[in-house]
Amino acid sequence: MPSKKVLERKKNQVTSLVNELKDAESIVFADFKGLNVTQDTEMRAAFRSKGLTYRVVKNTISERAFEQLGIKGLEETLKGPTAIAYSKEDVVLAPRLMREYSEKFRRLKIKGGVIGGEVQEIDYIMALSRVESREKLYGQLLFMMLYPLTAFAQVAGQIAEKGAESGVEKVADLLTADSGAKTDAAKDDGAEAVNEAEEASGEES
Repeated sequence: MPSKKVLERKKNQVTSLVNELKDAESIVFADFKGLNVTQDTEMRAAFRSKGLTYRVVKNTISERAFEQLGIKGLEETLKGPTAIAYSKEDVVLAPRLMREYSEKFRRLKIKGGVIGGEVQEIDYIMALSRVESREKLYGQLLFMMLYPLTAFAQVAGQIAEKGAESGVEKVADLLTADSGAKTDAAKDDGAEAVNEAEEASGEES
């Protein structure tokens, strides 16, 4: 039977892991068996630079931590060498980075994950891994919001430029001037048509 000191250490490890994972947006499990030191070092550095936490934890510790978190159904996942990658900021980050490195290092195998407190199979994790990052989605949304304003500014700039060329200060005056010009042009066209008709009539007589 383990000593009291050992049991206390394991209890502290479980508590620590629970505190780390309780706010995780997404958690991905992977089999890292076969990765060499160079690959592991490169991968960890990349994850760290992107804000993804990657840890290798004993399965018994992980099982107890997830039990305390109320997450069930990981018995098969937590068999054999298992690494845990998770993010507290972006639900897509862990799936995306783990997929990218599982494609780069073929010995890294995704086993499944937990998304929003729910256990998910590999297919779900892989599908989620192909969703754009939160920053990119925010950027696209911002563009969609700002595009009408940008287009309006361009049109307003063109109107102002035309007004400056015409010596008109107000947009309303510019529109009035344009309308007047079109009316005068229409009158001229009408007068010209009447003259042409009269000339044609005189020639016939």
